[in-house]
Amino acid sequence: MMSFDYAAPDSVEEIVALLERNGDDAHLIAGGASVVLLLRQQLISPRLLIGLHRSGLPRTIRLTSDGGLEIGALARHRDVERSDAVRAVDPGLAAAFGRIATIRVRNQGTVGGNLAHADPAQDPPPVLLALDAVVRVRGPGGERTIPIGELFVDFYETSLEPSEVITSVLLPPRPTGSRLEYLKYLPRTEDDYATVGVAVSGRTDGGRWQDVRLAVGAAAPVPLRVAAAESALEGADTADPEPVQRAAELVADSVDPISDVRGSADYKREMARVWTGRALRRLAPNGTTAEDR
Repeated sequence: MMSFDYAAPDSVEEIVALLERNGDDAHLIAGGASVVLLLRQQLISPRLLIGLHRSGLPRTIRLTSDGGLEIGALARHRDVERSDAVRAVDPGLAAAFGRIATIRVRNQGTVGGNLAHADPAQDPPPVLLALDAVVRVRGPGGERTIPIGELFVDFYETSLEPSEVITSVLLPPRPTGSRLEYLKYLPRTEDDYATVGVAVSGRTDGGRWQDVRLAVGAAAPVPLRVAAAESALEGADTADPEPVQRAAELVADSVDPISDVRGSADYKREMARVWTGRALRRLAPNGTTAEDR
């Protein structure tokens, strides 16, 4: 039977001190949506579990002075889904968080916990990657920021130092007219992991692709930002299907999926191509078309 001590620190400074003192024997728990499963499956065996609910880490979601967005580390997925500030920045972001698993999971899981867990098959990482998010963290050396593309380094591994904790996620101001679309293919139930998830952000006003950001989840050890696909679209005519097809092919060439119960590696690569095309056509002025197959 697993046995561990539990601490509920009253400040971020105390969290950092406990992590420094206990090293690999300590593990943080926020909403517990992932940690509880890891404990039950005995995939982690901490001597100390550090609860964050009394720590003063923010749960608030607010507009920043420059028109961006700050999401507190303890904000739950449901908070993001229902936030007026989020919808004011981009309704697509609220919609994306509204598609995470089931409402039970969304009411429990936190944004900071999800990112620290670094599961490449979950939804927030590619969504936030497509929005150029930055992660703010606190550690023994004080505060620093990490571009979200540099946070994930491998399956369930991040670039966080052992004594660092995520405090918030920052989203820069959105270009005028920019929108986000997030689509994913679920092989079974809503609370299953996606076979592939595709997040696309950009502008299509004036009939041209502009400020395109494209990220894919569940198709590599980390969520991928596919710069080559973005370049293939930038400035192209949205009415021309060729750039979309080319971008989708570049995504398929860039991913590195593994075979598992949700499909073979080849199947996932093909799904990455198909769902990239669908997400891009959803973002274009005419929305989905008969080509969405």
